[in-house]
Amino acid sequence: MDYSRGTAALFIDGDSLHLTARALRFDIDYRKLLFEFRGNANILRAFYYTMIVENQEYSGVRPLLDWLDYNGFTVVSKPVREFSDERGRRKFKGSMSVDLAVGAMQLSGQLDEIFLFSGEGGLTSLVQAVQRRGVRVTVVSSVAAQPTVIADELRRQADDFIDLVELQPRIERISGRMGEHV
Repeated sequence: MDYSRGTAALFIDGDSLHLTARALRFDIDYRKLLFEFRGNANILRAFYYTMIVENQEYSGVRPLLDWLDYNGFTVVSKPVREFSDERGRRKFKGSMSVDLAVGAMQLSGQLDEIFLFSGEGGLTSLVQAVQRRGVRVTVVSSVAAQPTVIADELRRQADDFIDLVELQPRIERISGRMGEHV
């Protein structure tokens, strides 16, 4: 797959990418993902945005975040808000969209292209804004997942679209060992 040859950055909405890969029934090997894009573009930065549950004795996402942080990704996280619904059930709420948008806008002056790993329609305004600055935007998500995980307006606004299914053979996690799985 031929990507940009200019300076680019990856902006990964961790929750969106995780849900998309899960809907497609595979796990992502983040070492392979970074290698895939570095082999086809001059990647200035790779950002991974995610919400974390505070005060949890063990978090399944913590080993992944630690690995990403030590292996070429900039991890941006913030605590998820916890609340109880009308039935007293524990619920969580949070979004990294604004953080991702601010980060992309701040770096866009140094980039030729942004690879946005998200299907969130709310990021369409971000795509428009960086395009006005002369930056190409490639959205990575999926139309093959059921239900569809990408907002139509985001896909239409992007300069290019890569379906995660196309990347699967090159970025899929094969082994369960930590060194190979992330």
